[in-house]
Amino acid sequence: MNADHNQRMDKRDRSTIFRHRLQEAMTSRAMSRSALARACCADRSTIALLLSDDEGRLPNAHLAAECAEALGVSADWLLGLTDRRETAADLLASSFRVAEAERTFADTKIDEWHREAAGYKVRHVPATLPDILKTDAVFAFEYAAFRDKTPDQAISSMRARADWLRRPGSDYEICCSRDHLDCLARGEGYWRDLPADARREQLEQMAETCGALYPSLRLYLFDPKVVFSAPVTIFGPLLAVVYIGSQYLIFRESRQVRALTDHFDQLVRDCDGDARSVAQTLRALAASVR
Repeated sequence: MNADHNQRMDKRDRSTIFRHRLQEAMTSRAMSRSALARACCADRSTIALLLSDDEGRLPNAHLAAECAEALGVSADWLLGLTDRRETAADLLASSFRVAEAERTFADTKIDEWHREAAGYKVRHVPATLPDILKTDAVFAFEYAAFRDKTPDQAISSMRARADWLRRPGSDYEICCSRDHLDCLARGEGYWRDLPADARREQLEQMAETCGALYPSLRLYLFDPKVVFSAPVTIFGPLLAVVYIGSQYLIFRESRQVRALTDHFDQLVRDCDGDARSVAQTLRALAASVR
């Protein structure tokens, strides 16, 4: 219901909507007039007048709020200001929540979200390198400090997830920071303790996989000095997940998912080069490893 329609609605029309929705909510809750009156601390006659067909009555703001709270619906919905009957708290809970992230890269929640989004495009910005493109040596390097799962468990989980890339109809886009790859090639920062052979193998495997699976897998490289993105994965139109370290911010409301999708698509447009040439870029980086 849009704002222009609300502005044109007169008091009698709005009272009709209120009366019908109040009765609908009472029926769905199996709540009598007497029970609603008690819950609202109002007279039964007051509720009866609101439900009367022959008067264009509307409650005051306090009574409308009391009715809405007693019936577990939105006061705006009762008054015809929105078509969503959920309360603001319920809407927030259904569209956004925070979930604890496991202290491993092989988080079972990620597997669940991938299964839920089967058949849809997945868009992904990793924290470092894409997990589904990592070598066993890189997993062993990263999991050396983890106690919850062994490298073998992480590798098994990621191999199962990587199999999705090879399924018919797979559609996976990844935007990765070029700076992470440059640091990997040079053995700097996060990668300083990873041997050169392992770093070269990682870049070569990424090049091979991106070349072999294109166009179902498309990898883009963005310059973090030009654009920025937090780690995020968007599972089709269903949900978007932002990773903040110890927790996930999970968005399911369609406008929120659309906004994060637009963010990712703009990130792709801002990337230098395209997914067709990324394998060549990765091979050149692998050749530079010393």
